[in-house]
Amino acid sequence: MSEIIRHAFGRSSLGDFLTAISDRGLVAFEFGSRHDALVDALHRCFPAATIEQDDAGLSDTVERLAAAVDHPERGPDLALDMRGSDYEKRVWHILREIPAGQTTTYGAIAAMMGTPRDARDVTKAIAANTIAILIPCHRVVKTDGSLSGYRWGFQRKRALLARERNAVAFQLA
Repeated sequence: MSEIIRHAFGRSSLGDFLTAISDRGLVAFEFGSRHDALVDALHRCFPAATIEQDDAGLSDTVERLAAAVDHPERGPDLALDMRGSDYEKRVWHILREIPAGQTTTYGAIAAMMGTPRDARDVTKAIAANTIAILIPCHRVVKTDGSLSGYRWGFQRKRALLARERNAVAFQLA
């Protein structure tokens, strides 16, 4: 029997998104307005799986993820089914340890990995992340502090970082 990946679409203040869940947890939370392209990408990521749209069954998850867009400092309590190489998963776990409102650099993550790999390997691992916000790759910046690329768009990255900084400043006030 093949694996079943259920998906649904949602709307947020930063645009439309797709969410997809396996029986172990969230496998994708991706921004995009071309729904057909997002579903095609799911088929490419999970070629042996049965891909099913389940708007009703995932309505609570969609709601929680839309809320996470506005409040990225408060991630929803959802199980993640991170799919990637061991190296990618190690990078993603480090990303999840970066506190909201803070940033780090690609080089700093490479140093935390304790491997001879350079920041380009970290960059590739971050780019392979399919779970926006909950694996907070938006919190990684260049060495000089400037923003670099983001799979779901530079504007979204800037907005997420600003929302987190504002939320942390509000909590400290």
